[in-house]
Amino acid sequence: MDIRFADNRDIPGMIDLLQQVGEVHHRIRPDIFRSGAQKYDEAALEALLQDPLRPILAAVEGEKLLGYCFCIVEVTEGNPVLADDKTLYIDDLCVDEACRGKHVGKVLYEHACAYARQIGCRTVTLNVWCGNDSAMAFYEKQGLKPRKIYMEAIL
Repeated sequence: MDIRFADNRDIPGMIDLLQQVGEVHHRIRPDIFRSGAQKYDEAALEALLQDPLRPILAAVEGEKLLGYCFCIVEVTEGNPVLADDKTLYIDDLCVDEACRGKHVGKVLYEHACAYARQIGCRTVTLNVWCGNDSAMAFYEKQGLKPRKIYMEAIL
């Protein structure tokens, strides 16, 4: 398995994985997420692949995409409340259902952390939906800890 920055040849595989993620979220919160939906379409992915502040890591074996890690470089400067900071936000990390349990996610996460260090980030952050217990366990195993809790009241 190799980890590299994604490019246009990875788009079909990314769309498949985005649909897998969409279904996970739909199963957890059908009141929020539509079935059959995906976060990005082909045009949006093409644009993201050109954005240096939105790197996408790809785990590949030959030409097969095993997983991806969508990232966003976030910089805080001159905020009256928040300290200046630079973080790599993991917008989405997905491993193909057929490849889970083979440490693909761990390797992607480790590469994201190495990239974050390389570009001078102080932290790596992400969000996990409550109810996505396997993702929560995975991230806790990687050493992540809650930073804040986003709460709701359904009316």
